Amino acid sequence: MEKMTREEKYRYIEQALPEELERLKEKVSKSPWRQKYHIQPQTGLLNDPNGFSYYNEAYHLFYQWFPFGPEHGMKYWFHTTSKDLAHWEEVGIAIKPGGPYDSHGAYSGSGIVKNNKLYLMYTGNTRDHSWVRHPFQCLAEMDKNGLITKFDKPVIFETPPGYTDHFRDPKVWKSDEEYFCVIGAQRDNKTGCIVLYQSKDLLQWNFRGEILTDLNEFGYMWECPDYFEMDDHGVLLFSPQGIEQENERYNNIYQSGYLIGKPLNMESRAFEHQPFQELDKGFDFYAQQTTETPDGRRILVGWMGLPDLEYPTDKEGWAHCLTLPRQINIKDDKLIQRPVSELALLRKKEKNINISVDNETKQLEDFYGTAYELICDIEDIKADRVGIEFRASNTEKTVLAYDSVSNKIILDRSLSGQPLGKKNGSIRRCSFDAQTFKIHMFVDVSSVEIFINDGEEVFTSRIFPSQNSKAIRFFAQKGTAKFKAVKWDY
Repeated sequence: MEKMTREEKYRYIEQALPEELERLKEKVSKSPWRQKYHIQPQTGLLNDPNGFSYYNEAYHLFYQWFPFGPEHGMKYWFHTTSKDLAHWEEVGIAIKPGGPYDSHGAYSGSGIVKNNKLYLMYTGNTRDHSWVRHPFQCLAEMDKNGLITKFDKPVIFETPPGYTDHFRDPKVWKSDEEYFCVIGAQRDNKTGCIVLYQSKDLLQWNFRGEILTDLNEFGYMWECPDYFEMDDHGVLLFSPQGIEQENERYNNIYQSGYLIGKPLNMESRAFEHQPFQELDKGFDFYAQQTTETPDGRRILVGWMGLPDLEYPTDKEGWAHCLTLPRQINIKDDKLIQRPVSELALLRKKEKNINISVDNETKQLEDFYGTAYELICDIEDIKADRVGIEFRASNTEKTVLAYDSVSNKIILDRSLSGQPLGKKNGSIRRCSFDAQTFKIHMFVDVSSVEIFINDGEEVFTSRIFPSQNSKAIRFFAQKGTAKFKAVKWDY
């Protein structure tokens, strides 16, 4: 696919050629891999979730959007809203770039409610004549009618001394009567970190300094930070870039994960924490962001994709989607992620099976689909390997297996359909030792999100099978196992 020039990528939507967007929408509409129940872009590229918040009796979830193609260029904030975290409606463009402080893109940020308005803090991207980046932390406000107004001036003008212009993605929260904000940063020595700001009014921000962790040389940039506290723990999420692969760990081109420990000391900025853990063991997960629901749950959404990778939808004029919302809990110093209970609202036709499998692969004639939710309990495992093949046909399949000999979960998309960029590979493994094996799987037209044993491990992946690859098969190798499964069409 022919790449766009810089001039083509850094146009505003008003500079579209006559009927350009209409032609692109028509092209995208013919894509066989458009999702059925995930948030996806009308055209072009979707990336980071932004501004995730609850305001005016609805959830608001924005995302980074480049309308002209599946590349990173002039970024807008696109607005979606939901009453129930299951059904989402497109609102349209929320934040347009083009001012002196966001001339080359409205980059990622977050939302917070104050005085009956939703405030959106984001990084304004600018470039000078030499194409040198200059970031600003900007603010916009949305009223109850959905009208969004950008503030004339940034609320944080400067990158503090000691840090490069890779300085972005503000995440804001309130504690007592003070507002705090973490920003992803890169030190002058090209190592990644997160810095902390404090404010009384969201307008005047004081630089407090770097959050002090044990990871002084852990990649070259930390993106999309998020901090929250629950169950007497502090949790710091971020996406570090530049981490070398370590066996089963850090297999993706860029990582997303967290530090969990004692609550952050706001005075010293010291954060006592456990080792870094990845949020997702799959292929396509990045740039996570959380919010709190009115009933006190912590909900996470991620970008189901990664930068700098090619996807089969690129040639069709679009790329990427967002994950389903996940509820976060803490168990044994680990984040447990479960699909939010509201997703049950999407369930339609139900089908149940209860079978025994003996050194074979079983396919049931009326148990298949391309967009569904599946819960499968595998019990009485007396086999070397058990699992599920899905989106399968004579030539294609995606395979999730539990190997009881090596105590590993394996997700294999090497035969999933159209190949993806080779940088990320086609197999993921993680160590897992359990007597029972529960799979909770959300399959869409071109993706799968898999929750193992009620969220102890999660695998997120894009897959691009043909439309006639619909089969679901259950297998046990060198032994027996019992499969009890329920499937709901979506």
